[in-house]
Amino acid sequence: MPIQQIVAPPARAAMFLVLEVSDGAEDSVRDFLGAAPGYTRAVSFRSTGASFSKDILSVVGVGAEMWDRLFAERPRHLHPFAEVAGNTHTAPSTPGDVIIHLRAPQMDLCFELARIMLDKLGSGVSVVDEVHGFTYFDNRDLLGFVDGTENPEGSDAFGAVYDAGDEAFPGGSYLIVQKYTHDLDSWNAISVEEQERVIGRTKLEDIELEDDVKPSNSHVALNDVSDEDGNDLDIYRTNMPFGRIGEKEFGTYFAGYAADPAVTEQMLDNMFLGDPIGNHDRILDFSTAVTGALFYIPSAEQLDSIDELAPADGSEQDGGETDVDADAAPAVIPDGSLGIGGLGPR
Repeated sequence: MPIQQIVAPPARAAMFLVLEVSDGAEDSVRDFLGAAPGYTRAVSFRSTGASFSKDILSVVGVGAEMWDRLFAERPRHLHPFAEVAGNTHTAPSTPGDVIIHLRAPQMDLCFELARIMLDKLGSGVSVVDEVHGFTYFDNRDLLGFVDGTENPEGSDAFGAVYDAGDEAFPGGSYLIVQKYTHDLDSWNAISVEEQERVIGRTKLEDIELEDDVKPSNSHVALNDVSDEDGNDLDIYRTNMPFGRIGEKEFGTYFAGYAADPAVTEQMLDNMFLGDPIGNHDRILDFSTAVTGALFYIPSAEQLDSIDELAPADGSEQDGGETDVDADAAPAVIPDGSLGIGGLGPR
């Protein structure tokens, strides 16, 4: 039942709730952030069955504009998600003040926890996007390819996810989410070999194509980014398939966690603008981004002491101090729970 855990094996079920907060409901959100761990524990404890069935993971995050309504100081990399408009395809920026990301072995746990959380948030908060994700066979997306293969592991995963360098907000993370819908008729009209060139991996075996046959506009090629010294830069994806048969809606919900959202943003620039410019990701010819938002994910420790953060109006919160102990030891990123903390992948 970890709160704010990011690095974890793929879940069988997931729920993503993007929320908007009305003016005047800021106190409800601030109270919710501090209480979220307790709601997660309560639902996990009530779960029946084997111990693994209790492993519901919950992550809550706040967008830049909402954070400014709540607190005086922003985490260092927090900013609104910017639209990425290429010559052919666009990654839109859409509303989102708060995100709730839930993962569990079964959907009833996600559903119950989401119900309680929304009830506690009250009428001043509305859902602007709700996606129920599911595992599709052997961790494949609805295009038929395995999703999440290249997620970093172990200490590399924690280094990719958690920002240990922000002295004011140590151990937090950043999440960019996008909902993609797939044109399966067009996708299934091309050969498997052509699909493999679009993705950059084999479809059955999930093996990355050799560089001499992998197109420069393949999805894999354009998501391979590095720093100025040539070091690979990673994010941690927790993507999930979703769909509605009657509406002919088939999609992938992209959820990319990173210590610095600039890494994810570089990948999106490569995909939508192209690298070089104009060489856009061919997957976008079959998959359309319909939402886009960026959130800061506080560590579990930060949620526990949320009342100690200076509020936006500069006044003290009841029961909390705004002074920060400059000599306090920084939080240390442990082995998997945002306490500092952690969640998961393509």
